[in-house]
Amino acid sequence: MARITVVGLGPAGADLVTPAARHALAVAARRFVRTARHPAVDELRAEGIELESFDMIYEREPDLERVYRAIVADLLAAAAVADGTNDGAGGIVYAVPGNPVLAERTVVLLREALGDELGIVPGVSFADLAWVRLGIDPLDGARVVDARSFAIDTANVSGPLLIAQCDTALVLSDVKLALLDVVPAEHPVTVLQQLGLAGERVDAIALEDLDRGGVLPDHLTSLFVDLGATAMAPEFARLLAITERLRGPGGCPWDAQQTHHSLARHLLEEAYEVVEAIDALPPTPPIAAGVGLASDLHDAYRQLADELGDLLFQVMIHSVLAAEAGAFTVADVARGIHDKLVRRHPHVFGDVVVAGADDVVRNWEQLKRAEHPGGEDERRSLVAGIATTLPGLLYLPKVFRKAESVGLDAGAGAIEALRTAVDALLAGDRAGDGGGQGDVGDVIAAAAAVAWSRDVDPEAALRAAAVRYRDRFVRMEHLALARGIDLAAATPAVAADLWAAADPKLPEH
Repeated sequence: MARITVVGLGPAGADLVTPAARHALAVAARRFVRTARHPAVDELRAEGIELESFDMIYEREPDLERVYRAIVADLLAAAAVADGTNDGAGGIVYAVPGNPVLAERTVVLLREALGDELGIVPGVSFADLAWVRLGIDPLDGARVVDARSFAIDTANVSGPLLIAQCDTALVLSDVKLALLDVVPAEHPVTVLQQLGLAGERVDAIALEDLDRGGVLPDHLTSLFVDLGATAMAPEFARLLAITERLRGPGGCPWDAQQTHHSLARHLLEEAYEVVEAIDALPPTPPIAAGVGLASDLHDAYRQLADELGDLLFQVMIHSVLAAEAGAFTVADVARGIHDKLVRRHPHVFGDVVVAGADDVVRNWEQLKRAEHPGGEDERRSLVAGIATTLPGLLYLPKVFRKAESVGLDAGAGAIEALRTAVDALLAGDRAGDGGGQGDVGDVIAAAAAVAWSRDVDPEAALRAAAVRYRDRFVRMEHLALARGIDLAAATPAVAADLWAAADPKLPEH
């Protein structure tokens, strides 16, 4: 196999290509370049040095890892049939941006394939120009990291960071989200673009403005941020990275085939499992007092943490699906809820004065309505935004809350309304029509209004009643077993006796 020599094209025009790299290109029998999207390529062509690019592979393959592996496969195939000597004359020369040994995945793959048979001619890297523009000596602790694996590369890292390959808005958003975990939104970052070219720009901006339209990233964009003594907290960003890995090539086939719709039921299941874990906690949360939790509480909180993790993964995978569609990223999700919370808490972040929680709720609903003014139709209704797919006992309190935001007391006369609804139901029973769905619904709605008037969550109250019923049924099964009764074959009268005996107010016997 003919030797492959990799040369660095530097970070900008042909004036930054080293003499050694020019010589290797001049004597090569065949010349390749990873991408023709480099300022030096056209200038070298004007000097008579033609290079074959692999840009068509970028268009063909679905992700960068496959692009890089396909490029290496083509290079190895070309080298297998080329003639040349071990000094590179007449052989294969492969040109890459910058310095071949800095952030160049194809060179890593070539080295794995060829070992010492791979020749490398160094080049000037983008980092060399960046340190000059920033006035920084990298020996003072600065590091170069890849924006595409930022969360993993910067785990527990602090100090100055030069972030390479910030080439898309999505990458900028991911970097911003990870940085917001450890530094404030106003923390300065420096955007470096087109270094060494006529259009070179070095701009200092606030972190919060990084992905808000002020920066138009391209393949010659990098960032600099000094974290000082603050270390990156990678947990949230690493979760995003592993979610993308599960969805990506070589990941999990189940995750890869999911859609927003196929995941909907899993989102509901995880949410309900979180609620179940919450039910196991005491009504009044314990206050940390320098001592550990009791063992039963520790287990309950550990279970809640586990279920919240499952729910968080649902947020992550839906965000990754949306990012794949070019719709939004998890950074947009986090920024959106952050901004919404600030907007809807003017009594915390503004100068609005409230008398208590009731004022907060009324303000919230009015602010929400102002955000979605709509036209002269249902969109102007306060209740229009409530999801009709919610279970009834979750839907109704939301309607009550909307009503109270305009001064209507949804719990007023609730007990009397419940009596009226029960009377109507009984009258229907006496008339022989079974009361009808409407009468039953009125009873349940009236009971929910009673719960609302007493600041009780009707869904939680019903679930607690269902658990009590379940526990009594289990007690009934135990009694049947103790008495040698086959419950499945028991008569209704025997079952009724067992049910009465299983009353938790009575001692078990």
